[in-house]
Amino acid sequence: MATLSTGVLTLLDWAKRLDPNGKVPVIIEMLKQSNEVLEDMQWREGNLPTGHRVTIRTGLPTVYWRMINQGIPPSKSSTAQVDEQSGMLEAWSEVDKDLVLLNGNASAFRLSEASAFLEAMNQEMASTLFYGNVGIALEEFTGFAPRYSAITGVASGENIIDAGGSGSDNTSIWLVAWGEQTAHGIFPNGSKAGIVHDDFGEVTVEVTAGVAGNRMRAFQERYQWKAGLVVKDWRYVIRIANIDVSDLAGGSPADLIDAMEAAEEMIPNELGRKVFYMNRRVRRYLRKQERSDVSAGGGTTYENVEGKPTLMFGTTPIRRVDSILNTEARVT
Repeated sequence: MATLSTGVLTLLDWAKRLDPNGKVPVIIEMLKQSNEVLEDMQWREGNLPTGHRVTIRTGLPTVYWRMINQGIPPSKSSTAQVDEQSGMLEAWSEVDKDLVLLNGNASAFRLSEASAFLEAMNQEMASTLFYGNVGIALEEFTGFAPRYSAITGVASGENIIDAGGSGSDNTSIWLVAWGEQTAHGIFPNGSKAGIVHDDFGEVTVEVTAGVAGNRMRAFQERYQWKAGLVVKDWRYVIRIANIDVSDLAGGSPADLIDAMEAAEEMIPNELGRKVFYMNRRVRRYLRKQERSDVSAGGGTTYENVEGKPTLMFGTTPIRRVDSILNTEARVT
């Protein structure tokens, strides 16, 4: 038997969700975000119950020129293994049965609440994809930003372009080449990909409010998403960091087009599917900068990608991710 927590819908919540005719209205989702990275991300089943073990080539064998009757020593390559962790994102919904049935349309009421849970799951997953850090929160997985957090002292620093911003009002543009040999999402071995929704229907729960041990009937649902990130080859992810947000509106803004051109040239070859990611503020100022490039034959374009008009930088799609912050500290 479950225990009903305080995070449940009340009569006041119910009253705020009905139109004058007593029907469940279409709720204006003011908190909805656009996190298109979740549509692009490729997924693979991990080879571990809690993640994925990656084997990386770290050294090539030594080869020699030789002459007739002259021997050469044997050599070998070297490899290293890295275990990538996945996390378990979860949420529960428990609503008093009689509250659900008040307006006579239980299905519409429950569907309305479910859409909010799905949006919350998507926002948290997108945020963790960029900023998750197992070193700080053991229950998460490590996202892109902690892997590309230093320009000097680490190999991945070669793939960080410094846009010159300072202070704590910076943001980033990311170029990711998604693919099995480059970067992709994972779900644990033997589990399901994506959000798993368990509808337990009408159950008896224990109420924590009021007299302890009291029981009631409620509709109960669980949402769960097991996921992680693997960056097999760090060369296929580029971070354009230290884009000063306040400078974009005036002063001396970063040259976004120049930085994006440089990022594309840093990708070693055509492995994977390249996509640029930025938040809506950066995308707005990119379009402003590209207007001045049009007279010189440059500029972004729109193309039809999978049935949707998509902003393109050359042949690379530009996707909006609202979870990319405008409050990043300077990367050094």
